[in-house]
Amino acid sequence: MGTISGSAAANTSSTGVITIPLMRQAGFPPKFAAGTEAASSTGGQLMPPIMGAGVFVMASFTQIPYTHIIVVAFLPAVLYFLSIAFWVRIEAKKLNLKPDLDAPPIMEVMKRGGITFVVPLTILIGMLVMGYTPVYAAPFAIVATIVTSWLTPTKMGPKAILEAMAQGARNMILVGMLLVSVGIVVNVIATAGIGPPLSQMIKEWSGGNLMVALVLIALASLVLGMGLPVTASYIVLGTISAPALYDLMLSSNVIDAVASGQIPESAKAFLILVAPERIAEIGLPMSRESAEALIALMGPDVQQSFQQAMVTGLDAALVTGTLLSAHMIIFWLSQDSNVTPPVCLTAFIAAAIAKTPPMATGFVAWKVAKGLYFVPLLFAYTPFLHGEWMTAVQIFAFGTVGIYAMSGAIAGFMEHAVPHILRLPLFIAGFVMLVPIDAVLPLGHWWEIIGLSVFVLIFGVSVIKGRKAGAAG
Repeated sequence: MGTISGSAAANTSSTGVITIPLMRQAGFPPKFAAGTEAASSTGGQLMPPIMGAGVFVMASFTQIPYTHIIVVAFLPAVLYFLSIAFWVRIEAKKLNLKPDLDAPPIMEVMKRGGITFVVPLTILIGMLVMGYTPVYAAPFAIVATIVTSWLTPTKMGPKAILEAMAQGARNMILVGMLLVSVGIVVNVIATAGIGPPLSQMIKEWSGGNLMVALVLIALASLVLGMGLPVTASYIVLGTISAPALYDLMLSSNVIDAVASGQIPESAKAFLILVAPERIAEIGLPMSRESAEALIALMGPDVQQSFQQAMVTGLDAALVTGTLLSAHMIIFWLSQDSNVTPPVCLTAFIAAAIAKTPPMATGFVAWKVAKGLYFVPLLFAYTPFLHGEWMTAVQIFAFGTVGIYAMSGAIAGFMEHAVPHILRLPLFIAGFVMLVPIDAVLPLGHWWEIIGLSVFVLIFGVSVIKGRKAGAAG
């Protein structure tokens, strides 16, 4: 559903009437069923190719093509849905629920209407990947939807086509208003001149530490999410904090470039000016600590100019990827508006379907949607959005295990209850698989292997205990 609808509220109201009763029938508590629906429906705004109105705003902010954004956003979106699935599995294991295998065959589902979903979506994504604009690709997908519906019991006649076109026009009114609002907000902030001071304030409060900056931005997003809808939260937060986050992430790449000796001639002058006694070392490979200490000799203003000079020598794809990563972090964090009380529109809709308290449902949804906070760590510390495909797949694999480990540590349960003494090591193991710490501590990429080994050990113990409990029961 998330691939064809970028509205979390619409996803909740359309799929919630099916999934929430099914989860309750399977034995899940009503609040958990409603919270899971609200959290998973939020993923519709993260899943390409639609991704809600926010992705068009992001393309406008960054000047990065929409098609490029939806391609690199696919694996992270899958990772988010996996994080939801992990919580569902953990809850099912807690309640000792059994799977219901009485489901219709896949071909029967396709005959009932699955073809109407698969074919138009394939045409839309295929044309976007081939380089056609969304305006050009959309009519072909619309025609495919109409034609394929004639092969199913639910055929689209003239009335259904007109209703669908009217609904599409109503949905685009919101997008148009948001795009106009983007220009107003950006121009107000630029005219008032409050953007750079607020961005600089985030950099100063974080002390140049990327993790601290992420925590500050997450807290700001949490506060904004209590009163603003998702796209408005992203616009405000992106305008204010994206420059600071981009500079912090880019400075890490600059340090790596200096350490490897890849310094443009225009940037060497800055280093020679602040450390003339080290002129022989400049331009040669050095340790990351030495490079960081060398740059630290500059004042803040000089560092800014030095970083701009260094950008000319960096790979253009790396610079663009860093900008996209900064905005994607803010875009993901802003999604918590859907599941953060007291607003949490998706939780209110799900609660109405499940007949549960809205606020309590919102807190459950916020807990289940922890992927909104875990996955952005990959954007900040790894080339998940701008690396090679094999690198992205490797990051995805370790990230999947890491998120499951952190979810199990928070819930205190995997295949069986996790002892309190093992929950912290389990959380740290998951964190290490998400955030590479080889730049801070020795052993390099062995930290990821160590984290994976710790997880496998604790998971194995949980499996053994779970089987013993099952045999005893």
